[in-house]
Amino acid sequence: MPSRYPLVVPRLAFMMFMQFFVWGAWYATLGLVMSQAGLSGAIGDAYSTGPIASILASFLMGMLVDRFFSSHRVLGVLHLVGAALLWTLPGLLHVEARGWFLGALLAYLLCYMPTLALSNNVAFHHLADGQSRFPVVRVFGSLGWIAAGVLVGTAGWSASPLVFHVAAIASLLLGLYSFSLPATPPPAAGKPLALRDLVCADALALLRERHFLVFIVCAMLISIPLATFYAFAAPFVGAVGFRDVGSVMSLGQVVEIVFMLLIPWFYRHIGMKGMLLLSMIGWVVRYAFFALAAQPGFAWLVYAGVLMHGICYDFFFVVAFIYTDMVAGARIKGQAQSLTVLFTYGIGMLIGAQVSGWMFAHVVDNVVGQQASLLQWQRFWIYPAAGSAIVAIGFYFFFNFRSQRQQAGHGSPSEVNP
Repeated sequence: MPSRYPLVVPRLAFMMFMQFFVWGAWYATLGLVMSQAGLSGAIGDAYSTGPIASILASFLMGMLVDRFFSSHRVLGVLHLVGAALLWTLPGLLHVEARGWFLGALLAYLLCYMPTLALSNNVAFHHLADGQSRFPVVRVFGSLGWIAAGVLVGTAGWSASPLVFHVAAIASLLLGLYSFSLPATPPPAAGKPLALRDLVCADALALLRERHFLVFIVCAMLISIPLATFYAFAAPFVGAVGFRDVGSVMSLGQVVEIVFMLLIPWFYRHIGMKGMLLLSMIGWVVRYAFFALAAQPGFAWLVYAGVLMHGICYDFFFVVAFIYTDMVAGARIKGQAQSLTVLFTYGIGMLIGAQVSGWMFAHVVDNVVGQQASLLQWQRFWIYPAAGSAIVAIGFYFFFNFRSQRQQAGHGSPSEVNP
């Protein structure tokens, strides 16, 4: 059924553009910014704040928007509060205020991380055919990330605390804009509140389905090596010798746009399972490229690793949210999306941030930007490559999902186990 709101797709597309502009302005180069401020030892802790925020806030927020509050209004409030917190971060970015900086960053991410599921919830609520139309809307998120990376990189701010001010201004604009979005009322409003609602038991009940349980476990595990990329790809790119780190990192989103638009085609030809599996294999290839790029004369492979982002990110996270929307009933869509965020951006990336921080301290030995450390960087990237390979093998053998279209005989046969 078409949405009753005018220009709904462009309006949702602009929401996605700003949602990821805010994140892309500072997240990809945070490790580099902290290194320049003498806080390289806290990079792992800084990248743990997002997962902690996902665990503490996202799941509860999903229950609230399913039952009490309109998603678009909560989205606006969170981005407005987040803008104020982002503006304070540059003043705390020094060794003496390390604890305050991490605390303020955690406070901000408690506001931001739930908005990932909220923006998805708003989009799916107003799109008649989420499987084909959501990628078109979501591709503007990639454009937003690219725009932020190019702005930061070309302005020479990749290692500057000014990235937080850029993100704060964008968050303020998005917060105000969110109140103009199509109304997205809570689907279970007015129904009696029971204890099972407080613990989000309906969403957790999805774990009884074997395919969803396998998906969640593999999603959590693949997010562990994913956190390694987010936390340490930028310092590695700088160590290899690239100066405009922000722009180099944004190249991944350029390819992401292409693969985002190709998601409906791939879905028809290789199915849900094939796309998720291909993304996991993509992580293995990406980290292999990074390991090889640490060899003298092979720095160009950094580009190859960054350009794998279209397969690595789109075919996992975008497809994962589409899959979650398909599996969840209409009443718990917010909870289900938040559950996926909880296990990926939350638990998985928290473990990954801590593990990668430990690996950085013990493998790279905090020697960044020197030729002597490149062999250490090579060893560093072998571990997430191996971890991704193990997850991909497990997913291939244990994930088995048939959509309603397949059960009716219209879906792709590649969505079932061989």
